[in-house]
Amino acid sequence: MWLALPLEEADRHTISAYIDYLLDRRLAAKTINCHLSAVRCFYNYLRDEEGLTIINPVGRGRSLRLAQPLPRHLRDHEVVVFFNAIRSKRDRAMFMLMLRCGLRVAEVAGITMDAVDLKHSRLYVNNGKGGKDRVVYLSNDALYALTEYLQVRRPLVKTERVFLVEKGRCRGKPVSVRGIQKRIEHYAQACDLNVSCHQLRHTMATQLLNADADLVTIQELLGHMRIKTTQRYCRVSNPKVQRDYQKAMEVIMERTARAPMG
Repeated sequence: MWLALPLEEADRHTISAYIDYLLDRRLAAKTINCHLSAVRCFYNYLRDEEGLTIINPVGRGRSLRLAQPLPRHLRDHEVVVFFNAIRSKRDRAMFMLMLRCGLRVAEVAGITMDAVDLKHSRLYVNNGKGGKDRVVYLSNDALYALTEYLQVRRPLVKTERVFLVEKGRCRGKPVSVRGIQKRIEHYAQACDLNVSCHQLRHTMATQLLNADADLVTIQELLGHMRIKTTQRYCRVSNPKVQRDYQKAMEVIMERTARAPMG
């Protein structure tokens, strides 16, 4: 057994030493958190079921921070392959809004007709994540895709939602989040690509940063509350890092060449 002292003598320092022990064994953070959860539950059992007067050394919220892997963004040729597989005007419009406007899947499902401003090439996203409203702008291809869909959308339906179910007994009703996800799964399988709704949003963020868009601008378009969230989305943007590095090195080498000798 790892613990070499009585159970009631274990404290937060003991747990810190235990975490170090598990880290030395190269256990993953998720696995270590499972160990900590088991210890916490055991001490709760001793206190609540066995009636021992004992302090739980694993405090509430005591855990290692888990790595948050980023969704892989699509390469330019993968974007072309994906959209070439789409024949439905509705589906093309939905996924183009994710790719060009950075909309979340729930935001796409919730768009209403009064939020669409084709004249000024923009959309109003009401009550987005965190209850935040924002304005996003339509690129030419997104504007074209949305306009094409609205021309064939059933005009006499009662709902104000833009995107509607096109077939089956639910025809004419608003398409659900899961319905949109199932459509992207269908196209991903058809073109043999690993594509998700969130990857389209992440692709938009990465492409904007690589095109030298300001980070604060990307934050506003994506609807992030904190700039650190935007930095996390865009940290895989290696082309921009490379350009910034080369530009800085040119300045450095030019200064070095002009420096006086001796």
